[in-house]
Amino acid sequence: MMVMSVPYEATGRTGQKSRTRQALVESARKLLAEGLTPRVEDAAADAGISRTTAYRYFTNQRALLLAAQPQIQPDSLLGPDAPTDPRARLDAFMRAFAEYNREWEQQLRSALRLSLEARPERPLLRRGRAIMWIEDALAPLELTHPAVDRRALAVAIRSATGIETLIWLLDIAGQSWAQAAETVRRTARALLEAALHEHPEQ
Repeated sequence: MMVMSVPYEATGRTGQKSRTRQALVESARKLLAEGLTPRVEDAAADAGISRTTAYRYFTNQRALLLAAQPQIQPDSLLGPDAPTDPRARLDAFMRAFAEYNREWEQQLRSALRLSLEARPERPLLRRGRAIMWIEDALAPLELTHPAVDRRALAVAIRSATGIETLIWLLDIAGQSWAQAAETVRRTARALLEAALHEHPEQ
């Protein structure tokens, strides 16, 4: 008979354990925002929690960093008053997308590092939420340019404008955040214009 193990947090005093776990996650996010890559013991020290206790919640650094990834995951980065013109709407999205990446920069950098490891787990960074956001930004094309493959265009825009590109622009090209945001906006616009040129309005 196989005995299933029960996660530590699911047994006894679950409310207190939930608060302890959240304290560790918040400390990890705080340290990430300071430009550090915290280990479990670092988050424990910052949160005032013993190292032994912390390892009951997160068995290794990877588990902690995955838990510290962005939790605010809306269905769209655009508000209800977003433009309906495809070009203006994509521009508005790219401004919001750059700001999102800036807000979560350190957490996304850690997720990118994790995604480069040869592990079977898939970090949050690689779950495709941004592609869904871009498809939402491209929604008007369904009426104005139905021949455009919005999914393929969204993938192309994501590949050229995501956190990986922003990191290169910031760290290698030496651009400021404002310059990097404008670069990816122009790139997204160029990809949209190419798609519109290939499939004229109907």
